[in-house]
Amino acid sequence: QVQLVDSGGGLVQPGGSLRLSCAASGFFFRAYAMGWYRQAPGKERELVASIDDRGRTNYLDSVKGRATITRDDAEKMVYLQMDSLKVEDTAVYYCNRGTAANTFPGTYWGQGTQVTVSS
Repeated sequence: QVQLVDSGGGLVQPGGSLRLSCAASGFFFRAYAMGWYRQAPGKERELVASIDDRGRTNYLDSVKGRATITRDDAEKMVYLQMDSLKVEDTAVYYCNRGTAANTFPGTYWGQGTQVTVSS
């Protein structure tokens, strides 16, 4: 069965960095676009970054220049490197597999990893 396992969150000071990881299994990974969503308390879940099966990327405007999404098809991993973190980046971050048409959101989600940016 499809499984996505998120990790790498934590507490970081403003200006710091984190790398989130998503380990995928149970499907033909290289054929699917992958994305990272986040949800802050009281807010809707939003798509932070995505990468398609050809490695093309898209980013939420508020993280452009500070976030980098990458994938390792051999290891079935997707990563989100977040730099120059801001307090407003605080949220639970979720990995998501795109649909068969490479749109988002797809059906499958990771369990989420908490990112807290605070001094």
